[in-house]
Amino acid sequence: MEDKGEVKCIKFSLGNKILAVQRTPKVVDFINFIPDLPQTEYSQECKTKNANILSFCWITANEIVFITDQGIEFYQSGTMSKMPKFEIELPASPKSANLSLSDIIMATIYGQLYVLYLKHQPRTPNNPGAEVILYYLPREGQCKKMHILKLNTTGKFALNVVDNLVVVHHQSSQTSMLFDIKLRAEFDGAVTIHHQVLPALSIHPCKIPRAGPSAVTAQSPVSCELYSSSWTVFQPDIIINASEGYLWCLQIKLQPIVHMLQDKGRLMDFLLQRKDCKMVILSVCCQMLSAAERGSLPVIAIIFDKLNQVYKEYLEAEQNYTLAVESGTSRSSVTQKRPVRAQAVIDQSDMYTHVLSVFTEKKQDLPHKFVSAVLMEYIRSLNQYQITVQHYLYELVIKTLVQHSLFYMLHQFLQYHVLSDSKPLACLLLSLESTYPPAHQLSLDMLKRLSTANDEIVEVLLSKHQVLGALRFVRSVGSHDNISARKFLDAARQTGDAMLFYTTFKFFEQRNQRLRGSSHFTPGEHCEEHVTHFKNLFGEQALLTSTMI
Repeated sequence: MEDKGEVKCIKFSLGNKILAVQRTPKVVDFINFIPDLPQTEYSQECKTKNANILSFCWITANEIVFITDQGIEFYQSGTMSKMPKFEIELPASPKSANLSLSDIIMATIYGQLYVLYLKHQPRTPNNPGAEVILYYLPREGQCKKMHILKLNTTGKFALNVVDNLVVVHHQSSQTSMLFDIKLRAEFDGAVTIHHQVLPALSIHPCKIPRAGPSAVTAQSPVSCELYSSSWTVFQPDIIINASEGYLWCLQIKLQPIVHMLQDKGRLMDFLLQRKDCKMVILSVCCQMLSAAERGSLPVIAIIFDKLNQVYKEYLEAEQNYTLAVESGTSRSSVTQKRPVRAQAVIDQSDMYTHVLSVFTEKKQDLPHKFVSAVLMEYIRSLNQYQITVQHYLYELVIKTLVQHSLFYMLHQFLQYHVLSDSKPLACLLLSLESTYPPAHQLSLDMLKRLSTANDEIVEVLLSKHQVLGALRFVRSVGSHDNISARKFLDAARQTGDAMLFYTTFKFFEQRNQRLRGSSHFTPGEHCEEHVTHFKNLFGEQALLTSTMI
């Protein structure tokens, strides 16, 4: 960088694409660090008259806020808006009333801009100690005090925002507290009061390599001092140890939290808001089912509903986007963006592959009815959110019932349409006939209800050598004028039943007479060998007689 004077503050944007540098009280310079593009430089001057920039902070990859002695200015891609002034509540104690700029940060949490004010106050019987107050800053309209994070202690604190969680570091106890403003909390009519999600925990130990000659660096690394007095915290997730010369990005480890939150519903609410949550959520589902007892089914139902609510919201967003594109509304002044599928979207394929199929295949000491109940509970939840159930889930239910000989349950599920009709499901039932003979008729009934599976019904009946039944069926649905005579004659001849072949042959002779005025088959029907076979069995004269099916 060119030396243009003393640097007062320097910060990268989120994603490290733009560097902001403040050298004077009035102006912030910007340098683009985009791969394969020149390092373009440009500046933004504070717009408020007679104002001085006290600090600035990036809130997204291309949005920045100037904090001035006259108020707050918000800049986005070259446009600027001035936020209205608002006042914060100073502590009642005069000793604690000295407000430091380090006690105020700005951060984007769940897509909304907040000012976070660290309010120091002594612990008393009526006051649990320091707290963090969150003021919501809308793009338009007045600032609003919305959340209070109770710290229940006093001392020196620092704040980070990681994965939409507010992390409060406490130096004297060398622990950090996690707060999630999306979790259920106490609302006093004006603000929502939050307590930490988990008991205060220390940051995971970090080791740093030794510096010096190779003989020294070959030795084992040394532990880094956590919560050091030389730490400096930058938003959203940066911690710098000035004395050691190291910079860290703070991250949240989700897997250990699984064993810390006993309330599974609250745990799922927490995980569904995190960025890298998918495999952790699936592991929670697996653990619940592997250790499940009958009494836990209501909890499992709650978890399924939470997952499918998020799943449904994504499907609706995707559908609305598709409709907008097809109707051309996306070309209007406000371009609609395709919804991004977050890891929190756990679809049927995810559940089938990682949870339900594994659950049914394990040799567990669980009641068979409970295993079936879990599968049906997931299907119930999908239906509740009007999500079309994929046929492989129904197949899993049927195979599980058959495996444990729960045929009466299978019959009930099909009889009362708990399992939705589909061609793949009907074919699966057909394959179970040797194990459960009524499955054949159940399959036919399902195919008839579908009304779009007439060809499949004919194939099923012919495969069972039920040629007359197939002929009656095609006549009942009015498609007997269009069916292939050769297919039916082949099937009848394969049975070795001469009278069945005779009846089938006469059926098509009558059809030929009605449609074309002649009982003869056309060359295109390729029935010559069947005509010859008929003559050999019954003689030439038999061609002139008729029969009734």
